[in-house]
Amino acid sequence: MTAQPATASRVDVIADDMRSRILRGEYVGDTSFTETDVATRYDVARPTAKAAIEKLVSESVLERSTNKTARVIKLGPEDVRDIYFTRARLEKAVLLQLAQARSVPAGAIAAQRELELLDANSGFDTVDPDMRFHMALVDSIGSPRTSRMYGSLVSQVKLCMAQIQGLQLVQPERIIKEHQHLLELIEAGDGAAASNVLDEHLSRPRERLVAAVGGVPGPEAFRD
Repeated sequence: MTAQPATASRVDVIADDMRSRILRGEYVGDTSFTETDVATRYDVARPTAKAAIEKLVSESVLERSTNKTARVIKLGPEDVRDIYFTRARLEKAVLLQLAQARSVPAGAIAAQRELELLDANSGFDTVDPDMRFHMALVDSIGSPRTSRMYGSLVSQVKLCMAQIQGLQLVQPERIIKEHQHLLELIEAGDGAAASNVLDEHLSRPRERLVAAVGGVPGPEAFRD
């Protein structure tokens, strides 16, 4: 009985390390991972390596078709837009509900404070607290299904965020400023204005990343 938790823990450790390296751009889109490679790299048995790979496949960090090698997902322009449009739909509904109650989530405030402590050159270090800020908004409405729906996007959203920071497409100080504006509008009860700010907050990096991955950007990419 004690061996199973240990194995599960090892799977999580390996998956966490692989995910972190992927998000930091050490493994670019389309990089392959075989069970043998992962087992050798982490000095584990192949079933453990397979389980770690499958965990990342389930999170849509890796993709694998039947009998094929797992590869890092390579996001194209329409993938980026779909990810951002989907999260925007969910987050707008959440902002309206929070603004109606004038309820500013403590978790979002904590994540914002963490972002404010980072310096202007933090880059990848902004990704986790930035994601926690948005997740705290969603989780605070107390809907497990909404949280699960949003959670299913998180790994791909972070893939996008990591590329945005790696390419320096949006400066951290802008993210911090727009987050603060969202919190102020929630507290003021102005859900419509919060929704508009969220549109600007997400559309600028979305379209700049679309351009970076080979697409034709919309006008939002050129906003100051």
